[in-house]
Amino acid sequence: MRDLAETLGIEAASLYNHVGSKEEILQEICFRMADEFFTSIESAIQAVEGPSERLHAAIGAHLRVIAANSDASGVFLHEWRHMREPFLKDFRHMRRRYEGIFRELIEEGISAGVFKNVDPNIAARTLLSATNWTYESYRPNTKFSSDQVAELITTILIEGITI
Repeated sequence: MRDLAETLGIEAASLYNHVGSKEEILQEICFRMADEFFTSIESAIQAVEGPSERLHAAIGAHLRVIAANSDASGVFLHEWRHMREPFLKDFRHMRRRYEGIFRELIEEGISAGVFKNVDPNIAARTLLSATNWTYESYRPNTKFSSDQVAELITTILIEGITI
């Protein structure tokens, strides 16, 4: 809270005139980010057809949200565990639903014969785990734009690195 107050140029105690608690800030960040992830991925997968293209779009959308909100993404990905009930239960449900989108895209690709017959749960969790680290290392104004990073990571995840 002191760091936040310092960034805002106010006393830490003054923050509580605007926010009820640290918990409230955590909830706001986590649920706002969840909404952004859902909005982005749903828009991306509706814009394309075909299992591979839809998975590609979903991964890219996920990565672009992280790149655009790296600090909030760190909170979203790690600090959510500190929420209290009933918010924690609601948030866990949202995480499972979001993961389910990836699982369904993978199942769609398996059914269409486009993807190998892998366990969709493990594949979805692997994709999300492999992308969630980007909030720690991606910074704007680097060698690659966020779109380029998203495309590179997505290509590696879907096509691998073999020749």
